[in-house]
Amino acid sequence: MVDWPTVASLATALGTLVLAIATFAAVRSANRAALAAEHSLLAGLRPLLVAARPQDPPQKVMWRDQHFARAEGGRAIVEVDDDVVYLAAALRNAGNGLALLHGWYPYAHRLEADMDHAPPERFRRITRDLYVAAGDVGFWQGAIRNGDDPYRADMLAAIEAHDPLTVDLLYGDHEGGQRAIVRFALTPIEPGYLFSPVRYWNIDLPDPR
Repeated sequence: MVDWPTVASLATALGTLVLAIATFAAVRSANRAALAAEHSLLAGLRPLLVAARPQDPPQKVMWRDQHFARAEGGRAIVEVDDDVVYLAAALRNAGNGLALLHGWYPYAHRLEADMDHAPPERFRRITRDLYVAAGDVGFWQGAIRNGDDPYRADMLAAIEAHDPLTVDLLYGDHEGGQRAIVRFALTPIEPGYLFSPVRYWNIDLPDPR
């Protein structure tokens, strides 16, 4: 004789299991769709800073002490005036989103691509907000002024010897997210320095490597 209550219980349990599996699959699919949509949205906001091209218009750069310079594409400004080190370069945003520069970190020597960057919190803050629109050009600027700055003596000596320099730039999107670090090599030529990217790191996103 068929035990109908037991059959009904088993059928109910099986139905519940099937429903749970279907719900899990639906939630997982929805999560994947949400992640894909978020990734697509972030990609639309993501900037990518590179050196400006030689044919790009030069950028007029002014520091707070009224020191002026003209940043040409593919070149770096490296000047010393009254023992103040002035650094700048023209940038191009090859990404889709507006780039906001957060800080910079100088090295008085050539730093290779396989050498890690400093922690973001140790980067020097830029004294004013610098933006580079998507597909457009802008610039970065910095200065080493204080006599007790730990990098000042080495930078002055390297510049006097016309040795290679390195600068890491920290930037992100216009909301302050998607931070990245790009390393630029300043290669001495006659006259001045070439300015070219060496390596990129993601800070707020998984590293692509």
